[in-house]
Amino acid sequence: MLGKRRKKTDLPAVCAVIVAAGSSRRMGGENKLLLEIDGVPVLARTLSAFQKCAAIRDIVLVCREQDIMPYTELAKAFSIDKLCTVTRGGETRTESVLAGITAAPENAVLVAVHDGARPLVSEAVITEAVTTAAEYGAAAPVVPVKDSIKRIENGKIAADVPRDTLAAVQTPQVFQADVLKAALQSAAEAKLPLTDDCAAVERLGKQVYLLPGNPENIKITRPLDLAVAAAILRQREERNA
Repeated sequence: MLGKRRKKTDLPAVCAVIVAAGSSRRMGGENKLLLEIDGVPVLARTLSAFQKCAAIRDIVLVCREQDIMPYTELAKAFSIDKLCTVTRGGETRTESVLAGITAAPENAVLVAVHDGARPLVSEAVITEAVTTAAEYGAAAPVVPVKDSIKRIENGKIAADVPRDTLAAVQTPQVFQADVLKAALQSAAEAKLPLTDDCAAVERLGKQVYLLPGNPENIKITRPLDLAVAAAILRQREERNA
């Protein structure tokens, strides 16, 4: 039990930091965030999810320098008026998220860090992550691992890993802004290759509270993911019909 959640009206100022500074290597070098799912670019869907969420006050978009203008124009075209800054990312995820936090409004108490390539995140997941972080300081959505997991050594199976001890972490991951900034600065100074913001906060001895994620909150990484995302959207439309 995590305790009683705050009402959305009681939430502090929350800034979403959308990380979109990757190189799309596994998409064959094509910018996956500009590829379309049912006629709408991946990044536009991601930004729209946070635009529509009442728990989010501001949005900061972090990207490569060459993408600043195209992404700014895309945000305008899709009426993303919560977007307050588009800023250049760094060479690593840690540097990019740190750049996003630095660019966030000074009154942001919480930051919700989200992958630009997760366009199907629901308002329910965003809101639950924010309310949990407002209560406990740090929160992340997770989904159970379905496959059997093996630990590999020298190309051979070394051990079985119980699935009930594992979970796949999604975004948004939400933290107190000052805590995450300090954690990322420490990780950057130590030159740690972190791929997850929870790891930076955990390194400082802070506990991250978990909440149920959503299997539909997939990350667009390879071409097949676009087809899966389109199928998920069709299922949503059928459920809502």
